[in-house]
Amino acid sequence: MFKVIRIFLLSFPLHVIAWKMKCKIFKTKISQLNKWQQYFINKNGIEIGGPSGIFNVTGFLPIYTIAKEIDGVNFSTSTIWEGALQEGYNYKYYNKIGSQFIAEGDNLTEIKSEVYDFVLSCNNLEHMANPLKAIFEWKRILKSEGVMLLILPNKEANFDHRRPYTSLQHLINDYNNKTSEDDLTHLNEILELHDLRRDPQAKSYTNFAVRCNNNMKNRCMHHHVFNQDLLKAMIEFCGLKALQQYSSYTDHFILAIKNSGL
Repeated sequence: MFKVIRIFLLSFPLHVIAWKMKCKIFKTKISQLNKWQQYFINKNGIEIGGPSGIFNVTGFLPIYTIAKEIDGVNFSTSTIWEGALQEGYNYKYYNKIGSQFIAEGDNLTEIKSEVYDFVLSCNNLEHMANPLKAIFEWKRILKSEGVMLLILPNKEANFDHRRPYTSLQHLINDYNNKTSEDDLTHLNEILELHDLRRDPQAKSYTNFAVRCNNNMKNRCMHHHVFNQDLLKAMIEFCGLKALQQYSSYTDHFILAIKNSGL
């Protein structure tokens, strides 16, 4: 245990350690958790860009243990988060297995319409250049009365805290202009305002700039910056209805439903 702590302390500067501790301290549990979980009990769903620890049995919002089965989507057979991946029945989450799809998150053509009870996306949508296109696609594969859970980073707790929030009109323009994943519109803003002190994996400005310019391959860049008002506006633009919203120190949560009569 002491060896692990020592390695951790030596791996990060003191200001980064202090920031990480603050994130953990202020990451409180969602109140009335059952109001969120009820939509996932014994249901079939799909997760874009997972698996995510936040949905695990000890996570902030446990869903893996109560869902019937969950499939997964990743953009490549190799990602910096999951390593090597292979399409097929091998999507491992908690102690369960679902189908692994290799596809762009906003282009799930091999998946039929209205087949899932829920869609999960945790700290994923900010890595996509055209988030409204993605939400429309996820809505397509949802059954009537299916739900979509989006979790996006709260900029105040990460390296985006200097950046301005993205406007809904900007996202609408991206959608109408069919912006693709090779887009680097926000590159200059990111290079200027990204707080490298909160991104130790970037190592240096030079390494960070190279990583951003190679974003089509690694998908590390945060294209847009979100708050709760923007998330709700996005959901409504895509014809969904918000059921629950919550913000922790580190993340924004929104749960929405398709074709709700509520």
